[in-house]
Amino acid sequence: MKPRLRTLTIAVAVTLAASGCTMLGPDYEQPVAPVESQWLEAGDSRIDSQAPVDPTWWRASFADPVLDALVESALQENLTLRSAGLRVLQSQQQLAIAIGNQYPQQQQLVGGASKDRQSGTTFENYNLGFNLSWEADIWGRYRRQVESASALLDASVASFDGALVSLVSQVAQTYILIRTNQNRLEVARRNVELQTEAQRIVLAKIKAGDVSDLDKGQVDALLNNTRASVPLLEATLQQLKNSLAALLGKPPQNLNYLLGQKQDIPSAPATIALGMPQDLIRQRPDIRIAERQLAAQGAQIGVAEAELYPSFSIGGSIGTTAGDTGDLFDNSSETWNIFGAFQWNIFNYGRLKSNVRLQDARFQQLLVDYQNTVILAQSDVESAIVNYLKAYEEQAAYQMAADASSQALAISTYQYRDGLVSFNTVINTLTSDAQQQDLLVAAQGKVATNLVQVYRALGGGWEIRNSRDPVELLPATMKEQMKERTGAWKGILE
Repeated sequence: MKPRLRTLTIAVAVTLAASGCTMLGPDYEQPVAPVESQWLEAGDSRIDSQAPVDPTWWRASFADPVLDALVESALQENLTLRSAGLRVLQSQQQLAIAIGNQYPQQQQLVGGASKDRQSGTTFENYNLGFNLSWEADIWGRYRRQVESASALLDASVASFDGALVSLVSQVAQTYILIRTNQNRLEVARRNVELQTEAQRIVLAKIKAGDVSDLDKGQVDALLNNTRASVPLLEATLQQLKNSLAALLGKPPQNLNYLLGQKQDIPSAPATIALGMPQDLIRQRPDIRIAERQLAAQGAQIGVAEAELYPSFSIGGSIGTTAGDTGDLFDNSSETWNIFGAFQWNIFNYGRLKSNVRLQDARFQQLLVDYQNTVILAQSDVESAIVNYLKAYEEQAAYQMAADASSQALAISTYQYRDGLVSFNTVINTLTSDAQQQDLLVAAQGKVATNLVQVYRALGGGWEIRNSRDPVELLPATMKEQMKERTGAWKGILE
């Protein structure tokens, strides 16, 4: 090895050894967050706190093949989820940049050729060389930046998981609302038929001279009000289908080829698996995002503290210059230089100290935000659980009310035919039955949608990516477009 090159190598080795000595700033430790040991409704027989949340809870809960297919389609085509995957890809490259900053910041292979003519003489010059400049990471500034970028990458993955949980729950809730409105529409049309039959009976009794036109006016008003509810339900149903199409990454279109014919509202199982409140720390993506952002900010304190100390750098160049290309690689044409330098912002200490305090205050704020996120998550789950349980009880009461209403309608209609009761009784029972049947269907849908909200609050569903990097889930056609746009993705997106 030539003496000059050996000198540069030794300088680099010494700087490498020195750069691993110190790490300024606090070492991050995951904070303790207040978590209850049991759910408030843990004593309810419909709750299983021991079994963990099923990653495919919509299959385990509803066993509806149409819903399963819709969820799979959304996972493949939803554009919001794709956008979240691309943000993960961006964070990966930010981490790669941070890692690269630990190594020589300037590495250049340079060369040139020139020809000058002066006083009738032509001068030629050729040169070729390599330049290197490196700021040593003595105080751990670059290592803390890697730490921060790594935590932010984790946060972006958790954000992807949050988008996945939200997507699955939105698809499930929208699907249940579609089935609910289909059934409400069927109830409304059945009530139109019942009230039309009542109108026929009234007309027959008027023709026989048994009742006056007052009965006809009452039944006509009720019938037309019920008919008016049909277009409103049809409009709501179409709006829900449009929302579902957007979740599937499609423009508004006829989704009958996916939904098929009207089906019953998905029913909830007798027992639901919730896991323990402590599982939320791992399960909820928003908690993981808050914790990873806190970790990233903790590393920024070290970055700011490193600015208070001098920075040391080394560098140099080695090359060759000659007046003829044939002499470029002769020993006599060799050129080199080596340097060491330091820089210390001693006159900016007030600003730099303020930046340290700023970064620490941000860390403290994010710590409070993290603890608040954990508390709000528990509140969210507890509210979802009680809403589900009470909706279940509400459905049971509405079922009994609807059964009684149907029986009362049959009796009042029979008695009216025989002239035992006035038409007011029939009108009252017709009106009550229409309301009760609609309330029952709405309550059935409410139970199912509230169950979806429970699993959404628990953060269930993101595990279906099976620990795969979200970038792997991006469609192959998109990756091909990116590789065609720039060759820099070669070997990265495979």
